Amino acid sequence: MSEIPETASGVVWQSSPPGSIYDYIRVASFSIGPDGLVEQWSRRAVELFGVTAEEAHGKDPVEAFMPSDLRERGHRRVREILDGREWTGLVPFRIPGEDRPHGIAEMYVMPSETRTGERGALCIVVDVRALRRIETDLAASQAIFGQSPFGFLLFGTDLTVKRANRRFATVFGGNADDHRGRTVHDYLARPEAERMTAALRKVLETGEAVTDFQIIGAAPGAKDRRHWSINLYRVHSGTGRPVGVAGLGIDVTRRHNAAREAASARRNLALLNEAGARIGNSLDLEATARELLDVAVPGFCDLAAVDLYQGLLTGDEAPPGRWGSSHDVGYGSGSAELRRVAVASAVSHAPPRVGKLRTGGDDEALKTADPARTAGTAGTARAGAVDGDICCDTRPVEVGSVHRYPFNSPCAGALRTGRVSTVPGADGSLVQSTLVVPMVAHDTVVGLVQFSRTKGSEPFGERDRALAVELAARAAVCIDNARLYRREHERALILQRSLLPPGDPEAAGLDIACRYLPGTVGSEVGGDWFDVIELPGHRTALVIGDVMGRGLRAAVAMGELRTAVRTLAQLDLEPAEVLSHLDEIARGLGAPAGAQSSARAHKARGPELSEVYLATCVYAVYDPVTRRCTFANAGHLPPVLVEPGEEALLLDVPPGMPLGVGGEPFEEVEVELPEGALLALYTDGLVESRDHPLDEGLGAFRTALANPGRPLEDVCDHVLTTLDTRHGEDDIALLMARIQGLPSEAVGDWRLPREPRSVGRARELARAQLTTWELEPLVDTVELLVSELVTNALRYGEGEIRLRLLRDRTLVCEVWDAGLVQPRRRRAKDTDEGGRGLQLVGLLSAAWGSRRTPRGKTVWFELPLPDGDGTAEPTVDQLLSMF
Repeated sequence: MSEIPETASGVVWQSSPPGSIYDYIRVASFSIGPDGLVEQWSRRAVELFGVTAEEAHGKDPVEAFMPSDLRERGHRRVREILDGREWTGLVPFRIPGEDRPHGIAEMYVMPSETRTGERGALCIVVDVRALRRIETDLAASQAIFGQSPFGFLLFGTDLTVKRANRRFATVFGGNADDHRGRTVHDYLARPEAERMTAALRKVLETGEAVTDFQIIGAAPGAKDRRHWSINLYRVHSGTGRPVGVAGLGIDVTRRHNAAREAASARRNLALLNEAGARIGNSLDLEATARELLDVAVPGFCDLAAVDLYQGLLTGDEAPPGRWGSSHDVGYGSGSAELRRVAVASAVSHAPPRVGKLRTGGDDEALKTADPARTAGTAGTARAGAVDGDICCDTRPVEVGSVHRYPFNSPCAGALRTGRVSTVPGADGSLVQSTLVVPMVAHDTVVGLVQFSRTKGSEPFGERDRALAVELAARAAVCIDNARLYRREHERALILQRSLLPPGDPEAAGLDIACRYLPGTVGSEVGGDWFDVIELPGHRTALVIGDVMGRGLRAAVAMGELRTAVRTLAQLDLEPAEVLSHLDEIARGLGAPAGAQSSARAHKARGPELSEVYLATCVYAVYDPVTRRCTFANAGHLPPVLVEPGEEALLLDVPPGMPLGVGGEPFEEVEVELPEGALLALYTDGLVESRDHPLDEGLGAFRTALANPGRPLEDVCDHVLTTLDTRHGEDDIALLMARIQGLPSEAVGDWRLPREPRSVGRARELARAQLTTWELEPLVDTVELLVSELVTNALRYGEGEIRLRLLRDRTLVCEVWDAGLVQPRRRRAKDTDEGGRGLQLVGLLSAAWGSRRTPRGKTVWFELPLPDGDGTAEPTVDQLLSMF
């Protein structure tokens, strides 16, 4: 027995635990004496009837507590009880002082005897409302517990099962009573059972309910894993004493699978969205492959690798048709050379060797999955074989290395068919499974990507296969675009390089530096051009031009004009004549085939069909002997000259009209350039911009040339870095030349009278000059050729004869006369006594030719210096061929 603290009604003793049925029923009692009056009145009767013991003692219970219409029957029952009969029944009762019934009591009346042997009665009274309430609660509890479609358990304070409902028994076997006394360890694996036990203990100790507690397990005899959501709450007795924990379990496997599918779909959509944003940001094949792996690892897989066909990386054309041909070395065979371009791993502890992959239906082993130190970084992929296995690659495959897959390997099969395959991991391997996905773009396989998941990760499903194909396809299209761009880019570069002077141009008496920046960064071609052309007599033509427009069309038009300039320069025309011919050529570029003139073509086609090619150009010819330069300008910006110790100034060269306009002559300006002066030719992209006017750009250019004494290459770099060129808005061409005229000791210049003895005098002067220059090995050849040219001048020319020898990188000999008839080389007949002089000149010299001068013509030949790459002496057959 335990004592409950004293209350206002005294001390209460009890031997039953709190929360017994009596606490709910609230039984009251009183006794009736032989006279039918109340003798004893319990405290529970006070609570039930609301009448104190003093008020009840000595009263007739029928008169006091029963309604008036029932009193007669009540007196009869009392007399029967006092006669020794028991009685049980329902009795309406009222509170004294009230007319209407207050309630209904279930009364059990037992006859009793006093010490003197007189008859009395003991009455036990229960409030019917309390009984009905208990019955209702029991029925509701039984309905909820027994008929619930969810699993229901009641755990005692010792955490053993006290009661289980039918639904729980249906899932875990047996009937409901069989589960009494069990624990959660009888239903769940140890880790999950320990989690559940901890949750039960916490609920029992704190009274805080736990909702949606997720556990994973399997029903007896079932292999599939189930997901349950458990709600736990503490159960109390009527007095509030904890008596256990109730648990309600709901199978949420379908909901979990649906949520997982939804999460997978959201993840896949997010991956596709990320792939669209991150893959293909650069037109670089390797960078695009790395971008694919950055998206896939670790969001989609744990390990990944990309192989691309070596032919695509080296610029070879892909074979036509779907996946190419079936030749052993073709792309379509699946065994062509591939290069490992990228690998990635999200497994930080992955060993250098990852387990082999096997096919599901045979004993072939696939290539080892590719590990890497960290996600998105390059690593070493290894492949190996075990006894009886045929691996996709039996050599270590490193990033950047070239390899082949065996013909019968699944990787080669995927490349041949263009179909994705799933390959499970081998026993003992870190890899669980791998998706081998061909990268197909425009019906052509460009490579292979492998996505691997390690053991412990969720296996690949059909949705994952579809996502892998989509990721590979997006990357393949970007890679194919990058391949096409690389091909076109290389072609454009070849075109552009072919249209510009190769290497560092060299010229007699000039130190030259140049820069070219295309306005179209994507193609790196444009319409600006410059050229350095060697002319006879160690003279040099400096050309700079700008075709209006940008890109490939402008580059093609520029190439035609540049070729025309070089052709016209070889004719040794004056600068104004060169521009006049160029103007005619530019007007004819857009003319249709068969048009007789550009004017008629424009008129015939109409303005909407005509293509107008306009260009500006400066053509200058520099003579290092006189240090004089002759300029002609066709609508171009004026050259800039910086003399030593002076500020940069714009040369006053009449601009003229652009090429292609026609109708206006071009003027020439001759300028003497001092030794050490700096001459700059440029295009408008260097000085013109949307952000500032042209005058401001020209002023900044002149300021950037204020210190021309530094090396010429440094001057070019300084100009480009100083000026706000806004590269990308227009093409930029810059050609600079520092004047270094031929010294007087490198020039031999004589005038000879028009008489036969001048031939011998010319030989003597040439011999003496070559001896002074220490070029004795050339004396005999020069004497012979000088004799031929002076003889021809005497025989076919007019006026005074002028002989000039120039020594620079080569030796040049020129013979001048006032005749206008150009010499013509011909083959002499066997019976002819002459006509073989120019044949001899052409045979013994490195080059020869003639050009018009303002007062006649000049015939010249050129010989390499003895210490250079000399020409071979003519053979006997070559000499005899002249006869």
